[in-house]
Amino acid sequence: MNLFRFLGDLSHLLAIILLLLKIWKSRSCAGISGKSQVLFAVVFTARYLDLFTNYISLYNTCMKVVYIACSFTTVWLIYSKFKATYDGNHDTFRVEFLVVPTAILAFLVNHDFTPLEILWTFSIYLESVAILPQLFMVSKTGEAETITSHYLFALGVYRTLYLFNWIWRYHFEGFFDLIAIVAGLVQTVLYCDFFYLYITKGAPAVMPSLFSLLTVLKGKKLSLPA
Repeated sequence: MNLFRFLGDLSHLLAIILLLLKIWKSRSCAGISGKSQVLFAVVFTARYLDLFTNYISLYNTCMKVVYIACSFTTVWLIYSKFKATYDGNHDTFRVEFLVVPTAILAFLVNHDFTPLEILWTFSIYLESVAILPQLFMVSKTGEAETITSHYLFALGVYRTLYLFNWIWRYHFEGFFDLIAIVAGLVQTVLYCDFFYLYITKGAPAVMPSLFSLLTVLKGKKLSLPA
């Protein structure tokens, strides 16, 4: 444990809490991608199946439980409790384009060909792209509520802090996990344009563009803002 990882965990937890509070207080999940939240639930489930077999610390165990519980609570709120407010018409990203390739990659590129290790690797790969349905939805609607913007920003900060965590561990512990680092870099890059808009526009309610990648996925030509 080091400061960067601890702050990263706090930022991740803050993002999840912000999202849950947004849904519960507004009694609405408008603007939130249910598909992204399902992917995150899959990520945490696949990653923490060792919950009862691999004890590291009380902190580690508590964080695992919280992540799993919160992710499934979010999914339940979106698809059950406040289903009437869910904007499925705009949440149209084809998640099979994320799940299938990352599952195949996990089988082909992993540290150890065992069930738990493959599932852990799959969770790492899937997490790196799980936010895409949410970003695609924001790009499609052209807007994001302030709380949703804070949620996305906190997730981006979490990934950025984890990059510093890996640098710290390599420098002071000699630890180097290429799979986690590459996946983390991919995930951080996906937030870069959002970071720019969030900081320069002060977390605006309207976001006219999000990611050139998402523009391409929507079948439109790439057009950079002036």
